[in-house]
Amino acid sequence: MLRRYTSPLRAGLTVVALAVGMVALTGCTSSKWGFPYKVGVQQGNWVTKDQVALLRPGMTREQVRFALGTPTLTSALHANRWDYPYYYRSGNGKVEERVFTVLFDGGQLASWKGDEQPDLQPFQIAKDEVGISKREAAQDALFKERQANDAGLGAPIEVAPGLSLGQTIGDTSISDPAAIPGAPDDAPAPLQ
Repeated sequence: MLRRYTSPLRAGLTVVALAVGMVALTGCTSSKWGFPYKVGVQQGNWVTKDQVALLRPGMTREQVRFALGTPTLTSALHANRWDYPYYYRSGNGKVEERVFTVLFDGGQLASWKGDEQPDLQPFQIAKDEVGISKREAAQDALFKERQANDAGLGAPIEVAPGLSLGQTIGDTSISDPAAIPGAPDDAPAPLQ
């Protein structure tokens, strides 16, 4: 009796397992969910406009290396030329390429040329793209709400009879020297 139910049950489980396997395999090849993940490839030197602005004709090789970093390409055949190429291929296939070349006359900088360089470093760009965190956003919203509430107040808030909130915050004069925290017991008493 048990044998009669085992065969259809086994066949049903096999069909379900195959169906789940096929769904899993088709999900891995689908571009809808971003599978498979491809890592971006970055090679070369990232040179910014600020670094290029540091260059002056007549600089030594050490000064140029300090301003731009170590060159990626140097050649024994072209000892007076340093190349700073940059190549980035993102995971989705977008390619970004730039070249910057520095030319020397003897041991001093003669000229430079190359593609338009970016304003920011990659970590600065990433920070701008990510934006502010949830905690910072909550703090910013609270700050803006407090400013709006404070701006809506027409009359000063009275803390004590004859004493408003603005007077307690902005008033720096001391009318009672004995009231200063840490004042000695023999502090002069105010005249009455």
